[in-house]
Amino acid sequence: MLTLVQWTLYFGIARLVFSSYVEIQCSWKGSGLSLEAGSVEQVSLNCPKGSVEWLYPAGALRFSFLPLQHLTSPGSVSRHLIGCIKPALGFRGAELYLEREGTLELLLTEDDQTSPSRVHCFTWLPSQKVALFLQATPQQDISRHISGFHYEVRGDWIENLALPLNKWNNEVVQGSIRTIVHDVELRESVIGISATRILRQKFALFHTRGHAMKPLGNIRTPLNCGVKPGPGSFVFMGWVHFGDAWLDCAPRYKDFVQVYEAATQAHTNPCKIALD
Repeated sequence: MLTLVQWTLYFGIARLVFSSYVEIQCSWKGSGLSLEAGSVEQVSLNCPKGSVEWLYPAGALRFSFLPLQHLTSPGSVSRHLIGCIKPALGFRGAELYLEREGTLELLLTEDDQTSPSRVHCFTWLPSQKVALFLQATPQQDISRHISGFHYEVRGDWIENLALPLNKWNNEVVQGSIRTIVHDVELRESVIGISATRILRQKFALFHTRGHAMKPLGNIRTPLNCGVKPGPGSFVFMGWVHFGDAWLDCAPRYKDFVQVYEAATQAHTNPCKIALD
């Protein structure tokens, strides 16, 4: 149920005249001092990732996502879109809401500045319209406040077993597990990797450090994957999410082999690896 503040915000969207429309872009930076009293500025975002930096928050901003159906993966099960928001360090002076199907859901508050690494994610269907509503909070002095966040949008984040094959074009590393640290608060596990081969790397996330002879790096995965330490060499296929390497819940090796062999027979396998 919406709170009184949320109802006020939503009613304000319907009754106020929006300010001039801003051109399509990936990132936005502006000042609340340029907004007229009681106005809501609309911004269209048409990129899979970007950032927002709002100086001297006053009034409100509404960020809408233009159609991003191309982000969904062919043959996926859910065919949904997933957006994630990460507050910038020192997020102050505003609250961020998700507007979906005519309702508002609180995503970020000023309290999130105490945990800048926390990521808030939400899902929607390609046929649905969603927007982010950034509302300035009442402040006596706005001169020192900046409301900023990073966003990423991608399709079908959690996929069927065929997804690991589709990630060959992202981050692919072969190596062994050094350490595993579970973070209950952030609901993620951090896997320390000692790489024996870097098969593909778009960003320098794995590199030698100090006296280490092999490239080292970390991979994050959802806590509910239940990752456990174990011996052996692994092939890690993932992607870069907010500057960190991420991995889905990996299938068992025997299940991966079945998917790999089926894709090879169907001539839809984008990569070749040696199966032990």
